[in-house]
Amino acid sequence: MQQDMDIRDCLIRAGLIDPADPVRIEALPGGVSGDVFRVVLKDQTVCVKRALPRLRVAKEWSAPVERVQNEAAWIRYAARIAPHCVPKVLAEDKANNLFVMNYFPPEDFPGWKAELRAGKVDAVLAADVGRVLANIHAASAKDESAPAMFRNDEIFFALRIEPYLLNTAVAHPDMGRHLHGLAERLASTKIALMHGDVSPKNILHGKIGPVFLDAETASFGDPAFDLAFCLNHLLLKCIWVPASTKEFCRSFSALQSAYFSRLDWEPAGTFEARAAQLLSAFLLARIDGKSPVEYIVDDRDKAFVRIFAREFLSRNSQSLDEIRTNWETRVLAR
Repeated sequence: MQQDMDIRDCLIRAGLIDPADPVRIEALPGGVSGDVFRVVLKDQTVCVKRALPRLRVAKEWSAPVERVQNEAAWIRYAARIAPHCVPKVLAEDKANNLFVMNYFPPEDFPGWKAELRAGKVDAVLAADVGRVLANIHAASAKDESAPAMFRNDEIFFALRIEPYLLNTAVAHPDMGRHLHGLAERLASTKIALMHGDVSPKNILHGKIGPVFLDAETASFGDPAFDLAFCLNHLLLKCIWVPASTKEFCRSFSALQSAYFSRLDWEPAGTFEARAAQLLSAFLLARIDGKSPVEYIVDDRDKAFVRIFAREFLSRNSQSLDEIRTNWETRVLAR
């Protein structure tokens, strides 16, 4: 098939294989925004990623396929700051919108989401995620070349602002003023390099720390987006695995504290206010936006999240601790 030929041609041009070398290409599961392949070569195994023009979700959701180039650029940039926390880009084919990186065996690099689902909640890993993320934000905030390198407003709007904020406003028109205001501010805030998808499903648990994947929505913008996006997942996991609620909330605090220990580009209070407001919006978006979490399906659970998110969104909460404390109390009281 053409896709296999494109992958093989990319590997040949990069010098990773000779034209006569055998290659085994295996599709990996779980890709929402792109196709991911495990490719077994003569002397190593690599991973190939290719973007899809339409994401695999229930609602119509399209985005520029050039975003895969954006991901490769973010990996190269982050490698300058945290080399052990990102893959290595081995080859790139911009014409066919794919790139090759090293492969992480799941037995050595388990997914953070899978660990959380199993009730294996490691606050040390959460703190490492916060620390590495803040280091990348801090370095890029001081880098005068970063804004021009990651001027990806179109991609960020298509993959984050529209589906998570504007689409959620359609489902909750009475919250439209808050959600549209957040969308406008997010689009105009230019402070640091965002990963854009800091989720447990995109983080591997390596022996020396986290490994960040899937940065195709990377853009120069508001670093509060990344922190709120990740903290949101830790709160929602309390609905998925209620028995681990205290551990999830402990990891929330560990990640938050480690992140703030490295925050030096703006006043912490200013940053926290933006993160807290986005967190409230993301809770609502992962129920009624274009990309709802797949593990909250019970109507009672959805209603619980909606009521909480709407309350704190309308309250315009400025405090992450306030949100986390109230969430933990209410989940445990269910």
